[in-house]
Amino acid sequence: MLVGAHVSPAGGLYRAIERGSELGARAIQIFNQSPRAWRPTDYHAEDFERFCEAQAASEIGAVLIHAVYLVNCASDDPEIATKSLASLTHSLRVGDAIGAHAVIVHPGSAKAGPVGPAIDRAGQLFAAALADSERCPLQLENTAGAGGTLGRSFAELAALIEAGGGDRRLGLCLDSCHLLASGYEIRTPAALAAVLDDCERALGPRRLGSLHLNDSQTPLGSNRDRHANIGDGELGLDGARAFVNEPRFADLPCVLETPGPDRSGPTAEEVALVVSLIA
Repeated sequence: MLVGAHVSPAGGLYRAIERGSELGARAIQIFNQSPRAWRPTDYHAEDFERFCEAQAASEIGAVLIHAVYLVNCASDDPEIATKSLASLTHSLRVGDAIGAHAVIVHPGSAKAGPVGPAIDRAGQLFAAALADSERCPLQLENTAGAGGTLGRSFAELAALIEAGGGDRRLGLCLDSCHLLASGYEIRTPAALAAVLDDCERALGPRRLGSLHLNDSQTPLGSNRDRHANIGDGELGLDGARAFVNEPRFADLPCVLETPGPDRSGPTAEEVALVVSLIA
């Protein structure tokens, strides 16, 4: 398992590699632009070259790009849908250029509307973004299930992938906090194994591509997305240990998105703690 953290690329893409290395990370996740703005960062070939050189000289084996929070692939608002497609396509193209492991995206929200048409809209947008990029996989992140968010169940995630045409580049990123909050009991090895069996029955055995390890401030089935530091929430150290020792996760990048002790993100100590839990 490649354990790592979400880091900032402020000051240049290559700085994300430096920051990940300082944390002892084997995997990193970045935003390829401001997460709360539509305007894409204007990268050049030299930016990508410097990033790839920095990664090659590091111990970081996988890079994830997280799509910005504004993206709603299921929106029925034409302006939001157009902006979401442009942003997601840009993320995938950056992923192509730096050899990213995947782009991670929240599938979207139906808001107050019906779920079926929202899944269809999201799938069409995924397909369009993939068609306008080359190689980088697109992995849908399971959600905590608040409001009209899509992806709270394996059945919904399977429907989203089917609506996207079942492209081989479409996959899944599992978040531990979101699993617990959406009602999946994962805090023992046996419980987690049963959940993954359900996942494979719904999506097949080859869709899972990456992981987010986060503790949860809120309890099982709360449908609230509130990350906690590892061991400080409802998942607990035993739940985190079960997660990182699940055999089907062994070869995957596993990124922490925890708040950290001073709300500035994961620390080297927290990354080391997670690594120490792996048997």
